[in-house]
Amino acid sequence: MQIHAPAKLNLCLYLGARREDGLHELCSLFEPLALADLITLPTLTTPEVGQSRMGVVRDEVVCPGVEGENLVARALAALRERGWQQPPLRVEIDKRIPVAAGLGGRSADAAAVLRLAAGEVADLEQIASELGADVPSQLTPSLALVRGAGERIERLPEPKPHAVVLLPDGGGLSTAAVFAEADRFGLGRADGELAELAGRLRSSAGAGASPLAYSELLVNDLEPAARSLRPEIGDALDALRDAGAPHALLTGSGPTTFGLCEDMAAAQRVANALDRDDAIVCEAGGTPQ
Repeated sequence: MQIHAPAKLNLCLYLGARREDGLHELCSLFEPLALADLITLPTLTTPEVGQSRMGVVRDEVVCPGVEGENLVARALAALRERGWQQPPLRVEIDKRIPVAAGLGGRSADAAAVLRLAAGEVADLEQIASELGADVPSQLTPSLALVRGAGERIERLPEPKPHAVVLLPDGGGLSTAAVFAEADRFGLGRADGELAELAGRLRSSAGAGASPLAYSELLVNDLEPAARSLRPEIGDALDALRDAGAPHALLTGSGPTTFGLCEDMAAAQRVANALDRDDAIVCEAGGTPQ
């Protein structure tokens, strides 16, 4: 079996107050991209590989080029703890989403594996929230209004097709560091303002329009903090605008920037004008399989 784990784009990100649990209240629009990791899931057929001496199922996760614990391994362990009875799996991940780039690759991979247990394991949403703030929204990749720290998800109609040009900028910008810098800057909006913005986003995006139709709402409050830590983010945004992108923004906590375009042809023209090897052109706004 092969499944796709689509990248996640923050079309906007409004920052609220820091909560008692250390997380921040947010208001954001998430949408999936055609850019996706490819996950292959052959069943392990060798008993001694798939089970320990105590009979406990042992899955394997292979992700070439990515070091450290993989969130997919934690997702599988959580499913097994809740009684998932499928045979042992060897999960092979072909990483196509840039790593540590603010595009939700780890969360997308974990959510894709959790989807395998739909109808077999209860409370997948709870498992997803335990794995990370972005995982619940990726259980069903679609345009969504996301509130809280990522746990309040409101699915919205599929938007008119559009495309993006991504500039990953090498990845490696710590999400925690960006939020800490935002706190140092005193960034953040009151709860009432977040609620008002959520209403405006719901009204605008709920009609199925292209995000370009409400680009005045596409703002990332974390941009000043991210640019403070990675000044070249500003250069990337300027480059996208100079290349003809109608709207350019930072996604999430960065460092990836993106140019929002009417269609793939327009996005390709922007990429050609940029003339950068790291530019990625892809469709946005659909519902990946």
